[in-house]
Amino acid sequence: MLHVVLHQPEIPHNTGAIGRLCLATGARLHLIKPFGFSLDDAQVRRAGLDYWREVDVKTWDCFDELLASVTGSPFFFLTTKATQNYWDAAFPEDCYLVFGPETRGLPESLLQSNAASCLRIPMQGTRSLNLATAAGIVMYEAVRQRWR
Repeated sequence: MLHVVLHQPEIPHNTGAIGRLCLATGARLHLIKPFGFSLDDAQVRRAGLDYWREVDVKTWDCFDELLASVTGSPFFFLTTKATQNYWDAAFPEDCYLVFGPETRGLPESLLQSNAASCLRIPMQGTRSLNLATAAGIVMYEAVRQRWR
């Protein structure tokens, strides 16, 4: 199963849109607290439309709690600071794609301790993409690798 991890998401409509992407790809959505909104927020439900109740969502108090529950599955950390492009990664059947909060990205300590697993989406003319857009780009590469 593909797993999408949002580390301390801040914007409810991004989380809702990513939830819809997870439903469309059969992925599980992992949300790491604290959130910048309530999961009962109407904006999350609005972005997820009537699909939100069907999304496979798991919440965690901290990243270490998620990490401790996983054995053997690789994690990929998406960041603008990486040198390896996401399309150069081989995404196995069971892997975790980790995205940081919209305003600050993943913590530097997490990136440094997982440098070999950091991936980027190449861009020019902007420093970053919308979180839901970035998640969709990388998720569908993982799906493409499975469905060819």
